[in-house]
Amino acid sequence: MVTDDAPVLTVSQAAQLTGMHPQTLRQYDRLGLVTPRRTRGRGRRYSRRDVARLLEVQHLAQDEGINLAGVKRILDLEQHVAVLEHRLHELASLLAERERAEGRVFAAGTGGDVVAVQRGQRVRRTELYVESRREQGGALVLWRPTPHRD
Repeated sequence: MVTDDAPVLTVSQAAQLTGMHPQTLRQYDRLGLVTPRRTRGRGRRYSRRDVARLLEVQHLAQDEGINLAGVKRILDLEQHVAVLEHRLHELASLLAERERAEGRVFAAGTGGDVVAVQRGQRVRRTELYVESRREQGGALVLWRPTPHRD
């Protein structure tokens, strides 16, 4: 199965797909706009993602009138934003996980029963006993996990 990142297209094939001259692709490579992978013999191999980027370069340069230095800056900033968005998503997931863990409160009865209790919920001792183990008296212990400091 060929993925979008698999370097399978030669310069001439990528040029044909984009409607560009092969020399234009080589120039874009020299400028760092689109950097294809190399074979052992140093030949360029383009992926589908590279072809999409070539088309984006072409659109920005021809349709939007942006010079190649500006196109490079735009593409670099878009890549940087994508990395930051990915990191933000990771951090948001981590924060949500920690908030869920910190929001848990556990109650335990003398019979050893442990239940998770919603924060702010009042616990009655009778709610802590399992039907088969009704005991009279005893202690009620509440425990709130503390956040780990890395």
